[in-house]
Amino acid sequence: MMTNDLMNTQSTKRFGRRAFVLGAGGAFAALALPGTAKAQGLTDLLARASDSALDKLAKPDAFYDDEDIRIKLPIVGSVGGGLLGGILGGSRGGLGLLGGVTRKINDAAGVAAGEAKPIFRESIGQLSLTDAPGIIRESDGGTQYLKSSAGDTLLGKLRPLVDTALGELGVYSEIDKLSERSRVVAQAGLTSDRVGSSVTDQALDGIFSYIGSEETNFRKSPLKNLGGLLGDVLR
Repeated sequence: MMTNDLMNTQSTKRFGRRAFVLGAGGAFAALALPGTAKAQGLTDLLARASDSALDKLAKPDAFYDDEDIRIKLPIVGSVGGGLLGGILGGSRGGLGLLGGVTRKINDAAGVAAGEAKPIFRESIGQLSLTDAPGIIRESDGGTQYLKSSAGDTLLGKLRPLVDTALGELGVYSEIDKLSERSRVVAQAGLTSDRVGSSVTDQALDGIFSYIGSEETNFRKSPLKNLGGLLGDVLR
């Protein structure tokens, strides 16, 4: 039969071990908290950068006026300044057979960008930011991570928005008619599906470019542009 002193001693040891385990768990939780805060801060940063970029690109002529992201017809882009490119797109000023289409596909990209906020927000919300410190060190680290992690998903979700815009602006019908009337257009293989795919690819590249720029700008003055948790994370 145990004495009271022995029972008290063993009880104390058990309590001590329990307290140690609980204390360790609390310590680990405390250590994990900064990482969680950084991940949340990065998610908020990306969401704001995405919204800002898409707002800018949704403005009239945003894609067309920016030569760095201006969208080109796939055949014109592939043949550069060659004869076929000049005939289709116009060697100067876009006055060829498809000169007017070039501006319309850029308009369609802008319309799609204006509708794309929810799909970017969804993809950003699903990111697993396990390397928050590493991402923070790069001026556009969040954007690059989004592109590598969710680029294919975003491409698939952006395509229907681009298709709808191209259809409503009459691009697809115009290309189909030109293909029927012009042997040059038909030989170039300029189909509606090819145009839709190319416009989506180029539009997404432009969007990522703008998101990266917005992220970099936010990082330069985090307390001014972001404030609160985001400012603390990026300082």
